[in-house]
Amino acid sequence: MHILLVCTGNTCRSPIAEALLRQKLVERGVDGVTVSSAGTGAWDGAPASEGAYLVALEHGLDLSGHRAHLLTRELATAAELVLTMAHHHRARVEQLGASGNAFLLGEYAGQSGLEAEVHDPFGGDLEGYRETWAQLDTLLEAVVVRLARERSGDRR
Repeated sequence: MHILLVCTGNTCRSPIAEALLRQKLVERGVDGVTVSSAGTGAWDGAPASEGAYLVALEHGLDLSGHRAHLLTRELATAAELVLTMAHHHRARVEQLGASGNAFLLGEYAGQSGLEAEVHDPFGGDLEGYRETWAQLDTLLEAVVVRLARERSGDRR
């Protein structure tokens, strides 16, 4: 299974989510899942933002090798599951032909309303990045629990 995480620039939210989801999958022993990220307005090759890089380091994850990828039809349709940070990202994924496998990350994790969208810390202070990290940590934990349950055959 391949999971694609999507935000706008692929320099803040989705790189953090990509690294964090990989870590959580390993910790839970969920095998056979690959993870990548892309942005609806990314500049190919851009590094992770400084805030994302620093907050990831605070949690023992290194984003120094991350390079942004622009979301393409090929990336969107190749993933079995596309998790987006906001509604407008999901709309773009659907425009690219991946409507059946695209979900708002928060909704996939069981949230609704405004809590289902992940706050964009870009341009803000380090505390904003920490808040985004905490939100992603909570949501991705729920995603990993759901994936582990579904992969074991329990579809509750």
